[in-house]
Amino acid sequence: MQKHKHDDEPKDAETGKARKLSANARPIDGFALVVDGKFKTQFETSDAAMAAGTKLKQRYPVIRIAIFDAVERSYATVELTEIAAKPGSD
Repeated sequence: MQKHKHDDEPKDAETGKARKLSANARPIDGFALVVDGKFKTQFETSDAAMAAGTKLKQRYPVIRIAIFDAVERSYATVELTEIAAKPGSD
């Protein structure tokens, strides 16, 4: 079986290969997207993390999504409003 390569994964500075991040390791800076209790992606700003979380929540409304602030060590839950959750309500 052949493994798939992803160009959007974080790269290791020394080797240039994709770096696998632990799903349970808390970041020490920035903001992390947390999906169903697992750390997935790290962002520089809370706005970028919230935009990614909202987009993901719109696509998959059943999953639990939160934004982890590494400096404050706090979580902010991403929720959809009733208007945004209904398809075709634009």
